[in-house]
Amino acid sequence: MATAKQIQYRLQLAKKTLTRLNKDLKATTSKIKKLEAQLKKAKAAEKAAKAKKSKAKRPAKKAPAKRAAKKR
Repeated sequence: MATAKQIQYRLQLAKKTLTRLNKDLKATTSKIKKLEAQLKKAKAAEKAAKAKKSKAKRPAKKAPAKRAAKKR
């Protein structure tokens, strides 16, 4: 069986690890939020560019052809 000192040491290590991981978790969460915001902006920009491009590609409407009068 482990001594009290060994258990205290392991407990301290576990607490240090937990503290470090919590800091990493907060940092990672904030990075994720920033990246999601960037993704949202990029998608909106792509959509706008695509709409602008497709609008520019449309050919001008041609005037309807005149029909010749029918002979009876």
